[in-house]
Amino acid sequence: MKRIANYVLGIAALVMLPWAAAQAQDGRPNSINSIKVAQQGGVLNLKLTFREPLTAPPAGFSVASPARIALDFANTTNGLGKTSQSFNEGDLRSANIVQSEDRTRVVLNLNRAMTYETTIDGNSLLLVLTPSGGKTWQDGGVDRQVEHFSQAHPAQAANSVRDIAFRRGKDGEARISVDLSDPGAGIDIRQQGQSLIVDFIKVTVPEALRKKLDVTDFATPVVSVSTVQQGANARMTITPKGLWEHNAYQTDSQFVIEVKPIVENPNKLVQGSRGGYQGEKLSLNFQNVEVRRLLQVIGEFTGMNIVVSDSVGGAITLILKDVPWDQALDIILQQKGLDMRKNGNVILIAPREEIATKEKLEFESKVQIGDLEPLRTESFQMNYIKGADVKKLLSDSKQTLLSKRGSALLDDRSNILFVQDTPSRLDDVRAMIAKVDIPVRQVMIEARIVEAGDSFAKNIGIRLGYRNTDPGGNATAGGSLAATGYYTGQSSTIPTWPTDSSSVNLPATPRAGNAGVFSMVLYNSAKTKFLNAEISALEADGKGKVISSPRVMTANQIEALIEQGVEIPYQQATSSGATSVSFRKANLSLKVKPQITPDGKITMTLDINKDTPNTSLSTGSGVAIDTKHVKTEVLVENGGTVVIGGIYTQKTTENTYRIPFFGDLPYIGWLFKNREWIDDKTELLVFITPKIVNEGLALR
Repeated sequence: MKRIANYVLGIAALVMLPWAAAQAQDGRPNSINSIKVAQQGGVLNLKLTFREPLTAPPAGFSVASPARIALDFANTTNGLGKTSQSFNEGDLRSANIVQSEDRTRVVLNLNRAMTYETTIDGNSLLLVLTPSGGKTWQDGGVDRQVEHFSQAHPAQAANSVRDIAFRRGKDGEARISVDLSDPGAGIDIRQQGQSLIVDFIKVTVPEALRKKLDVTDFATPVVSVSTVQQGANARMTITPKGLWEHNAYQTDSQFVIEVKPIVENPNKLVQGSRGGYQGEKLSLNFQNVEVRRLLQVIGEFTGMNIVVSDSVGGAITLILKDVPWDQALDIILQQKGLDMRKNGNVILIAPREEIATKEKLEFESKVQIGDLEPLRTESFQMNYIKGADVKKLLSDSKQTLLSKRGSALLDDRSNILFVQDTPSRLDDVRAMIAKVDIPVRQVMIEARIVEAGDSFAKNIGIRLGYRNTDPGGNATAGGSLAATGYYTGQSSTIPTWPTDSSSVNLPATPRAGNAGVFSMVLYNSAKTKFLNAEISALEADGKGKVISSPRVMTANQIEALIEQGVEIPYQQATSSGATSVSFRKANLSLKVKPQITPDGKITMTLDINKDTPNTSLSTGSGVAIDTKHVKTEVLVENGGTVVIGGIYTQKTTENTYRIPFFGDLPYIGWLFKNREWIDDKTELLVFITPKIVNEGLALR
């Protein structure tokens, strides 16, 4: 019970209970301007004055041991200009005012547990505090105090546990969440032996939740969580292991208990992850008391074994009230020039110079023992790492793990390292090899290079021809004579192909394929005059996609390269003036160096190259190469895909070929033109997908 307040108020700034929002009339946050206290008999009246009236009473909670009341004000700032105020009026000792962003919490520090009622009076909030005998319940004949984590109205229906969930936090802590039907349930938390007991007062547990959860596989300090119905109350037993500490908080109907692991610090008086002093509070009032006697009092209070050196003496006068015992001990040691060393639950106290001298002698004796200690030889079989790399680590001149008498010998054939040194140094070598001689994690990297193209072309052209043949068999085409390709009949002369001679010759010239042709010939009844027209057109629409997918597997932090392509020869002049044949690669290559981060992500240094020969730009010296190159460094989740680069190109062309003057004439000018429209789009995207290959699993 004495430790409930420590973890409740320790997380007060992080977990705030829901409250009604108190909005200021002018849109600005409200503020607390003053706090006044008046004692009337056994009743304590507290008046909080605000800049603007409150729209609703604040929410809060109370703690029985030590006695405190906390009130939360939303959209309110601290206008007092200080974070604490002392009263010493009746059972009210002081008040702490803590502001977090636009929220303010007022914590009343009491001498004993009290109940309170709130009333809004204009710009003031009136609190009436009356002594509380404390709601108790019987546990094995012992009256236990009940803690209410949230202030709520009494529930009409019976309270029950709706759900129990267990999770592992990011720092390895165990997090047990209990969903209650009524947020105002009384909760008692206490440590009993190596277990943590949580009692929910007058709360029922459904039959489906009355079971023991084995949570050993979660790798938290908690081994099991057991929930049972004990009379009218629900009891949860949490069984941790090792060193641990716990926190508890409640948000609405969700009650959460966190059990965190503690790394033992042998030089710390009170183990725990919280900063500052954490010992139980005590009060000391001594006038000219001997230091040895004062240290004896602290040892009896804490139950610690304290060994005091004979050279410790003198007297001290001190008045301490509600001070953690580890802080009180630290003050005494600083005042008298003393120091301490902790070993388990035994504390050695002596002057600083004496402890420093003893430790110096101890270190010197260890060095002398190391110089005289017999050497031992031990062999280490390297499984995953090269023995030469381990030998280099051991014999590093800047920071060697071996003593000045130690040596290391490597057998390259069997990859066995023979180390000769003192037993203590061999232990260090053994621990180092156990950490570095581990299998290297493998990474499969897959790259997808997508080239997409969309082309569109339209060509329109025309050919016009005019022929006039005389009775003698001569032919005039466009004003010129053409005697070939015709024959003379009895009735008329007919050309073999009316379009052999054209006055306008601007047909369609597509980039690929054959243009469609529409021809028309007009002639007179005597078939001596011909007018022929030929319209050619082609519209082409093409889409293409090229996907290249190189993939390679490599070890962590090892660079890998995979490539495929051709080597193109070209001539190159030498220093003597002669020419020689050299080769240039046109390859699809993937060069990558992955690094697996501690949180399971992958950092990659990538160099991707895609070259293709361009025969249309060939010269006498060789073939041109189209190059696409990406070099970057990215961080990707395991199995995730990231786009590391992209190039989008669009080429639009419009060409017009026409006969001067005639091509510019309105309406009929199109008979003397050739027009071409081209719209080409290309896009290049590079996708990367890394996967960590688990041991014993094959990657498909």
